[in-house]
Amino acid sequence: MELSNDEISRYSRHLIMPEVGLEGQKKLKSASVLCIGAGGLGSPLALYLAAAGVGKIGILDFDVVDFSNLQRQVIHSESTIGELKVDSAKKRLLELNSDIDIHTYNERFTSDNAMEIVKDYDIVVDGTDNFATRYLTNDVCVLLGKPNVYGSIFRFEGQVSVFDAERGPCYRCLYPEPPPPGLVPSCAEGGVLGILPGVVGTLQASEVVKLIIGKGDPLIGRLLFLDVLEMEPRMLKLSKDPECPICGDNPTVTELIDYEEFCGIGRGELGQEDVQEKPSSEIPEISVEEFAEKKKTNGELILIDVREPHEYDICKIDGSKLIPLGEISQRYGELNPDDEIILQCHHGGRSMKAANFLKEKGFKNVINLKGGIDEWAEKLDPDMARY
Repeated sequence: MELSNDEISRYSRHLIMPEVGLEGQKKLKSASVLCIGAGGLGSPLALYLAAAGVGKIGILDFDVVDFSNLQRQVIHSESTIGELKVDSAKKRLLELNSDIDIHTYNERFTSDNAMEIVKDYDIVVDGTDNFATRYLTNDVCVLLGKPNVYGSIFRFEGQVSVFDAERGPCYRCLYPEPPPPGLVPSCAEGGVLGILPGVVGTLQASEVVKLIIGKGDPLIGRLLFLDVLEMEPRMLKLSKDPECPICGDNPTVTELIDYEEFCGIGRGELGQEDVQEKPSSEIPEISVEEFAEKKKTNGELILIDVREPHEYDICKIDGSKLIPLGEISQRYGELNPDDEIILQCHHGGRSMKAANFLKEKGFKNVINLKGGIDEWAEKLDPDMARY
């Protein structure tokens, strides 16, 4: 592909660098990159790929822009709240660079559509926030021979690597099995510094550009850890696992599988940052409306809030008692096993875990507040702060 005079002017700071030059910029123009996720990581990633002149960018996400996204998802704005994230992102990218081609996929990334979508791209970038999609992204990239530029974030810590099974290890070489359900908290449970996805997503973008122009040393066989609170980056060397079930010497995974079943939990979808645990058939749930009526007639109602103290400081339901989920195993003795106990958290996932724990300890009447305090605020208390 040739560059127009306008493109030569736009990319002049690239062209005067011998590592990029005219040929490198032509490679960028002819390249295609699929961004899975248009959230915290996908925002800076897509912006910088568009600015760099990557000719074809695919954006996959099925969520809509929410007010709480704007703390970190800088591709979106107040004016696009309520819009599909893929539409909001496409609009912003074309404002930045109208010469590039943007393809959007407003759908879940699943075993049914992954091969068909990924086959049309040179490089895939994983900007997701759940294990089911990470394993799916890895496996489709291995099967199709595509590099997978990986990033993850939590609180103040980020990770970046490039998984390319033809030249090094894949994601399964590093993490052969997903962690037990509930062991790793989501960003909604633990939080994330809004700047961190900008740092990690930009590092992912730089890895993509290096792969396209064929310069530098990509993070193949290396995992970069970055703690922005202490600003202490660490590099971990990775080795290809000969026993890896998909890229090893005798692969047992030769086609895409059921990744929800593999991870043992309900899938956490793109944009759904507070993955709720599936309700247990043994734990009854009560709606916020039913709870409000019950609260009016029973002044002695026992409501246990299992969120963290800093969340409790943001908002709370009057009369609730704070026992964080991480302390429930030490403090359940404060509760009477014969009492009716209603458990509540942000969205209902952590309180369901607490209810299951108490049930195992012999508590006879535990109930989960469906939707948690967020649903209470949305439906019953519009003046309550939401987060």
